[in-house]
Amino acid sequence: MNVSIIGSGTMGSGIAQVAATSGCAVKLFDLNQEAITKSKKALENTLTKLVEKEKIDTTEKSRIQNNISYVNTLKDLSDSDLVIEAIVENLEVKRKVFSELETLVSENTILASNTSSLSIASIAASCQKPERVIGIHFFNPAPLMQLVEVIPAVQTSEEVLQKSVQIISDWKKVVAVAKDTPGFIVNRVARPFYSESLRIYDEGVADFATIDWALKTIGNFRMGPFELMDMIGHDVNYIVTETVFTAFYFDPKFKPSFTQKRLLEAGFLGRKSGRGFYNYSQELPLPTEDTVLAKSIFERVIVMLINEAADTLFLNIASAKDIDSAMTKGVNYPKGLLAWAEELGINWCVEKLDELYNEYHEDRYRCSPILRRIAREGGSFLN
Repeated sequence: MNVSIIGSGTMGSGIAQVAATSGCAVKLFDLNQEAITKSKKALENTLTKLVEKEKIDTTEKSRIQNNISYVNTLKDLSDSDLVIEAIVENLEVKRKVFSELETLVSENTILASNTSSLSIASIAASCQKPERVIGIHFFNPAPLMQLVEVIPAVQTSEEVLQKSVQIISDWKKVVAVAKDTPGFIVNRVARPFYSESLRIYDEGVADFATIDWALKTIGNFRMGPFELMDMIGHDVNYIVTETVFTAFYFDPKFKPSFTQKRLLEAGFLGRKSGRGFYNYSQELPLPTEDTVLAKSIFERVIVMLINEAADTLFLNIASAKDIDSAMTKGVNYPKGLLAWAEELGINWCVEKLDELYNEYHEDRYRCSPILRRIAREGGSFLN
């Protein structure tokens, strides 16, 4: 199978490695020769480390490298069976690329975008054959993260959806099919991990280190929200939050925080700039190890995450199985959120959300109807 990737940045290069490892003939396109050189070097380093760890041998390393060719004109992609675009998160730029690309490839070529939050329908509308356009969203780093969200637009044909799911499954990835709504599954459901933690900080309940400690200690999350946002970078994380907030017609539950916005404006982007929520040139602050406070913080964040997962199911964005799979395989949550809701108790979740709503009287804390229905009628998310 001939697969082409547009964009040789970290994500594009990672997707190219995945496809090449699965035996595809891959063309990695970038106009920037320096970016291509950097991509080649990164792949060499990655594969060398895998050989050193005895995950692959030198023959396999050579096979993967030989499956990737590097090109700098879109015409070179004409023989592609599948093209995955992995460039800047800008709708107009993507639409322009897809419009040009469609004139160069076969009418049977599947055209996919790796966008994390933009409308697939809008991208597809730039093409004469929008039925062959689909979202195929990998997570970083693509070779390691198991999850891939597959997002059909309203125009996407059933055949293209099924082919895309089969291709990604053949690449030994876990597929979660999602409706074409802002943030799809993961970037929608994960918002409260950041936004409610920021709200807790903004209210003066606890500092960054204590909130991070609470979520790691009580919730067993691998990273706290502020550590994670600093690692992702505020130029990425804040923009996704703002994009989702705007795309959902300014629904208050997705409202960004001025605390994070000011860091972005100051150029304090996190680890990449040496300073974000934490100053990485100094010794990092220690948390206040108060287990009662930590439990309160965890409960507030987890119930908001569960509520968003429930709403995602309620609005038919994805199946319960795919929602839970997306959060464990896409962002390494310790448990699926719907399974977590049943473990904590659906009635407890409803009571906790009502308690928050009664305190704040903000629509942000409205309980998902499906949570209230299950609490009233019994039943399960997972049956």
